Amino acid sequence: MKELTSITAQRLLNLYRQAHVIEGGWGAVNQVLVAEAEEDVLKELQKLPSGTKLVQHIKSLKSGETPMNQIKRELMPYSGKMSNVVKVIEISDKDLQTLESVLKDFHPDEEHVNKIKNLDFVQSFGDNWIKSIRNTLLDKPDLLSKWDEVSYTARAYELWNKAYTLLTPPISERARAQAQADLPEYETYLPMFG
Repeated sequence: MKELTSITAQRLLNLYRQAHVIEGGWGAVNQVLVAEAEEDVLKELQKLPSGTKLVQHIKSLKSGETPMNQIKRELMPYSGKMSNVVKVIEISDKDLQTLESVLKDFHPDEEHVNKIKNLDFVQSFGDNWIKSIRNTLLDKPDLLSKWDEVSYTARAYELWNKAYTLLTPPISERARAQAQADLPEYETYLPMFG
């Protein structure tokens, strides 16, 4: 069943207004806006508060005037006064080529995860390396799907290593509480280890 035009228009307007807190920022939001903004939706948007600015933005994206990961300052919601909560992350072309090469050879095991984690530019992201690199790959679907495999594998090994430390005494109360909180995730990833 097709969604009502007014509902689609309102949903797109909500995305537009909340782009500053959406992981992936304008790169992620703009893809949805362009994909779902048909002519009838654009007409409906014109009737909504701030809708005309959004329509101008979508038309600018569709024409190629504005890159898919940006928005013109004058078309930003709230007159551009909302700062990005999610930091936009970019990596150099050299680092991207290195990442592409490593991802091409990636196999879901701890050795390959560690190889990625030990890259200098990956280490520069600290504990948020998985999300940070994912944000840089949002406009590269082929690499993004491979990165999701890396993310899944890294989380599985992280939980495996936590479980190992829990099974070797002595265990602290804090570690026991953390294990109980992570139990649903253990059920997700443990099948990887048989």
